[in-house]
Amino acid sequence: MRHPPAVKVLLAALVLALSGSGAAMPTLGGCPVFPASNPWNQPVDTLPVAADSAQLIASIGLDAPVHADFGSGLYGGSIIGIPYVVVHGKQTPKSRVRFDYADESDRGPYPIPRTVPIEGDPHPSGDRHALIVDRDTCTLYELYALHRTGSSWSAGSGAIWSLRSNRLRPAGWTSADAAGLPILPGLARWADAATGHIDHALRFTASKTRRAYVYPARHYASSSTDPSLPPMGLRVRLKASVDISHLPPQARIVAAALKRYGMILADNGSPWFISGAPSSHWSNDQLHTLGTLTGSDFEVVDTSSLHP
Repeated sequence: MRHPPAVKVLLAALVLALSGSGAAMPTLGGCPVFPASNPWNQPVDTLPVAADSAQLIASIGLDAPVHADFGSGLYGGSIIGIPYVVVHGKQTPKSRVRFDYADESDRGPYPIPRTVPIEGDPHPSGDRHALIVDRDTCTLYELYALHRTGSSWSAGSGAIWSLRSNRLRPAGWTSADAAGLPILPGLARWADAATGHIDHALRFTASKTRRAYVYPARHYASSSTDPSLPPMGLRVRLKASVDISHLPPQARIVAAALKRYGMILADNGSPWFISGAPSSHWSNDQLHTLGTLTGSDFEVVDTSSLHP
């Protein structure tokens, strides 16, 4: 089969990645996307399987297919995925934001460009996440349910992170995400995939979760204490025995990351939905083939050794 030049480059990068080449630290705008020692950047392919893996996977959905909740183009008038923007903070005006959950939000101010991309825009409902990287200070600003009224901004919650630090939210605090985690490090980003590999864990959702969280999560979003339900922060990985060779290049890159780094439960939502940032380079057809993977192809990882 003949491939266009862009596909040939991606295939060559994929061959290098799967042949065991050294992992590069995720970066964005000249900044690290958290230190190499951060849980998002730690491989988990050699860690043991958790004792309660079977019941937790079953509660999320053994037969439910994996879905790439990102891609190219528009769906329902909105870009597909959670967007982010990189700014020069020294040149971007800072704004105060009115928060619904002010007691668990970082006050800011936030460097919000007037044309900031917002998840789900222009629809007024939905999560409406906005992720902003200040490349001048390597600071990540994340907002949930962001809206503009006139010259003012309001949001459900907001969190500010140093991309050079592993510092967590205070115990029990939310962030722009239900699990109290940063969103950006868990996104499948084209800038990473274009190298032929994604060297960090991904973010995913489950329809029912427990009133509990495990490291590195700091917050829960459930009233159920059912031990068969997964806590926020749960780390799962694609089983080593699962054959991914039949997947097209883009889907195979995502699946390879799921084997090596796994994914972290960060919010309530459709089961096995994987988060990513939109890009015109994604092939929706290729990403759709991830649906050949189901919950039964995953296992829960015992991450106790990753705790500081």
